[in-house]
Amino acid sequence: MPAKKYILTLKNDLDDLEKLRSFVEDIRKTLSVSKKCQFETNLALEEVFSNILSYGFNRHSDHFIKITVTTAQGVLNIRVEDDGKPFNPLEAQKPALQYDIKNCGIGGLGIHLIRHVMDDIRYERYQNKNVLIMKKANCFHERKIFEIYGGAAP
Repeated sequence: MPAKKYILTLKNDLDDLEKLRSFVEDIRKTLSVSKKCQFETNLALEEVFSNILSYGFNRHSDHFIKITVTTAQGVLNIRVEDDGKPFNPLEAQKPALQYDIKNCGIGGLGIHLIRHVMDDIRYERYQNKNVLIMKKANCFHERKIFEIYGGAAP
């Protein structure tokens, strides 16, 4: 059975955050994704989206962020593309976490969270776009895995 594919295009506008949340919820319902996976995927995507909005663009002109989610072998594959300033989050300095929350500096924790909740993260600059690819394994309820890949449920 071919992999399922879901695509969402957002504007560089914080008001589109609700569209992103609805998108992740729709995927959860359609594919029977666990609540834990939904939470972690949503957290990662919200962090990526807010970083793009905060740091990716110089002008107040419209830009678009494209999110593509596919499934393969029980893994959610998430691709985020934007035409913002080149930025590889994997090269960002890791935060100093030895401080309590009151003494932590602003910034850097979002990327740390993404690294923590996703199973694999890759970045490339392709055709003047930032492309971030994240993978999340073990998201599906066992019965749904069999349905997605055409087998009979046990």
